Amino acid sequence: MGCVEDRGERSPDCTDSVRDPASPLFRLRERAPREGAGEGRFQLVTQKAALSPPHFSHTRERGSSKALIQDRSNQADIRTMDRLSIIGLFLALASLVGGSILKGAGLSSLWSPAAFVIVIVGTVAAILLHTSPAVFKHAFKIARWVIRPPASDRQALVQQIVDWSNIARRQGLLGLEPQVDLQDDPFIRKGLQLVVDGVEPETIRHMMEIELGSQEQQDLAATKVFEGMGIYAPTLGIIGAVLGLIAVMKNLADPSKLGHGIAAAFTATIYGIASANLLFLPVSAKLKGVIANSSREREMVIEGLIAIAQGENPRNIENSLAGFVN
Repeated sequence: MGCVEDRGERSPDCTDSVRDPASPLFRLRERAPREGAGEGRFQLVTQKAALSPPHFSHTRERGSSKALIQDRSNQADIRTMDRLSIIGLFLALASLVGGSILKGAGLSSLWSPAAFVIVIVGTVAAILLHTSPAVFKHAFKIARWVIRPPASDRQALVQQIVDWSNIARRQGLLGLEPQVDLQDDPFIRKGLQLVVDGVEPETIRHMMEIELGSQEQQDLAATKVFEGMGIYAPTLGIIGAVLGLIAVMKNLADPSKLGHGIAAAFTATIYGIASANLLFLPVSAKLKGVIANSSREREMVIEGLIAIAQGENPRNIENSLAGFVN
């Protein structure tokens, strides 16, 4: 007898067939849940497998990007060591020592505790009165730029800006959001964040130019510390010489002390003129050059970010920024 359902109710024959283990209907009913469960588990595993690789790939990509940036930064620190500054400092010291020896004065003539106190300590005292504590602290913080200026690779930076523009064209400005956290430079990170936030290009320019001007002004004020030391040191050297001559004049009755006293008096003059022209003023000039180069590079960053915010073609951006590289 067939298995017939009437108004949603099974006939007794149908029910018996389903309950009978030998019945095909029983075997079909028992197989269906197992197959359905297996299929459900397969679909769940497939969905997880489909979702997991991009997530892990994205994590590995960010990790590798940070590692690459750190590696480039370490290589840039090695490349940017200013060998000319090191050679200049060595030659400055060699010129004083060698000149004193060749003139027959000897090394002992270059050492005078009194001259050191008058010239060097006096110069530091004058510059402490001249500047604020914040400027003085910042000056000696950036003094290392003389030997190791900030890493600068404009060609690589232009390429990075072009890459950002390509991402923005494919994924929109929000596609640049993962790039913000990868930037070590606070200036670039701030500008890129403004672009991602959808700020108007002119507003971005205004805000970034204020940031650039403030940083440049702070750095230039720090260079004036060394420039001021270069101005004060020769004057204090003359003061040291005058004080030495006063001591000599007190010993006019003893001619044996005149020669040594006059020589010691002029040692202070050497300290003042040499420290100003071989150290303080060159350091100030070198720092100004480093700051000018850094400001020029940041101007390039501003122009690149503005172009991205305006939706410029990546090739046009690269061509427009080429002038900053050259």
